Amino acid sequence: MNVNEELHDIVRQLKTELEWAARTGMLIEDRRIESPAVAPVPSVPKRETASGSHSKQGMSLAEIREDLGDCTRCKLHQGRKNIVFGVGNQNAELMFIGEGPGADEDRSGEPFVGPAGQLLTKIIGAMGFKREDVYIANIVKCRPPKNRDPERDEIDACIGFLRAQIAAVQPKLIVCLGRPASQTLLETTTSSSRLRGQWKNFEGVDVMPTFHPSYLLRSPENKRFVWEDMQAVVKKLGRNLPKRS
Repeated sequence: MNVNEELHDIVRQLKTELEWAARTGMLIEDRRIESPAVAPVPSVPKRETASGSHSKQGMSLAEIREDLGDCTRCKLHQGRKNIVFGVGNQNAELMFIGEGPGADEDRSGEPFVGPAGQLLTKIIGAMGFKREDVYIANIVKCRPPKNRDPERDEIDACIGFLRAQIAAVQPKLIVCLGRPASQTLLETTTSSSRLRGQWKNFEGVDVMPTFHPSYLLRSPENKRFVWEDMQAVVKKLGRNLPKRS
């Protein structure tokens, strides 16, 4: 085959391909091929994950924990002993959210078990609940070094899991404990002293921001403010405070 015949054959093949493309809706433009305007071939759906900034509806707490895995999504994994996922009633009407695990929590793998956690357990009891009645979690699942506030990149890597936990538990009310938890969940820069005691909303769920128990250990004079906030929570849930013995 000579050069002219080869060129003729190439042109004929190209013409055939262009005619086929026109019939099927595929267009060749700037070396990119647009998808044909035909029904797509069904594919096997992938299991949704909680990674990212948005919660994934329909995942159970067990599935969220499985998705979290042995997480290395941010630098906090480098110094942790245990991931502190969350604990409590998976159908709780009341959920408490803190900022992150401390040393005791890092060792045990359970949130709020140190001195601040013991105070929180007392507060929960005074409200008429048992610890196992509520659900407790944190903004980040690994301990920040020296208990510093979680940094933005750490929060961004972890917040999707908290959102998924909230979606799975579907609490009636959320109590945010401390500034980092309140500011992160409510996407605000307002201080704790101005946020606390004011009803807020997170995706249709009423939220009560209040002081963190660790702050109360340092400033016990502020316990009365937290108790006022918790009384408002109990009232909004339509419950009565237990009678003092």
